Amino acid sequence: MLDHCAFNGDADGLCALQQLRLAGELDAAVRLVSGVKRDIALLQRVQAGAGERVTVLDVSHEENRADAARLLGAGARVRYFDHHFAGELPDHPGFESYIDTAADVCTSLLVDRFLEGRFHRWAVAAAFGDGMAGPARALAARHGLEEADICALEELGRLLNYNAYGDSLADLHFDPVLLAAELLPYDDPLDFVRHSSSFARLREGYAADMAAAASLEPWYAGKGASLYRLPAEPWARRVSGVLANQLAARDPQRALGLLSARADGDWTFSLRVPATASLEADAFCRGFATGGGRKRAAGINRLPAEALESFARRLLDSYPHAAP
Repeated sequence: MLDHCAFNGDADGLCALQQLRLAGELDAAVRLVSGVKRDIALLQRVQAGAGERVTVLDVSHEENRADAARLLGAGARVRYFDHHFAGELPDHPGFESYIDTAADVCTSLLVDRFLEGRFHRWAVAAAFGDGMAGPARALAARHGLEEADICALEELGRLLNYNAYGDSLADLHFDPVLLAAELLPYDDPLDFVRHSSSFARLREGYAADMAAAASLEPWYAGKGASLYRLPAEPWARRVSGVLANQLAARDPQRALGLLSARADGDWTFSLRVPATASLEADAFCRGFATGGGRKRAAGINRLPAEALESFARRLLDSYPHAAP
């Protein structure tokens, strides 16, 4: 059977892919499709028919609904692992769903569940990268991982996630498909941390970019939300996801918004909200044409520059109070 796999280029997508490849759940010659983190309409680039299988990792079915239906109609099997808002799922014998939108799971945790924990260290790294420190530590504790190893997996997840952010592949240190090839020889992610020159390159790039972001102050701030604005620089596009997670962790009772300038003059937006927020992150972001995500972390792919002031007021009005 000819395998195709469309995966989000962030830590969660990469680590989900790695687990499935190590488990022999994908053919060695699988055809991979990925991109920058916000490139989520990945099934547009997949052509498959009868006798072929498409595995989808960490991109919303809602955003790929038409192409999933196209592939099923052409006779392909579609296997879907994801934790984002999915919309109505196909009622088709060729569609296999491992979708769970609970706030405490990510795609790699779903794959870990599917594989019964065979490559759980990759799932720990992914959960950390996806801003889910609690579930990451819970999984690590379940398998008796030592604190030093947990910290190393946390750094790996953060760096894999950091690599995925940008307007285009030119912004990234590594094309996610090439980074997946770098990861493939390593059964244990800790060996990648210890021995890979690619990991060292990510660590160095991350340190330089975060130093550039150190002086950032809120653009707008209210009782229940803060909004930051980053400049139109490649380093700023690269740090946007990791920085959003870090700023949210620093002030966990408030919603955190981060605007990133696109090279074309428009803006992207990342949102993190507390578990007890009155409005979930994906619900807020789906109010905009290019918005989506999950309950506590979501984003909007394109906002026009002239709308930023009104957008800031809408954000602060949507989160008027700090979470209890």
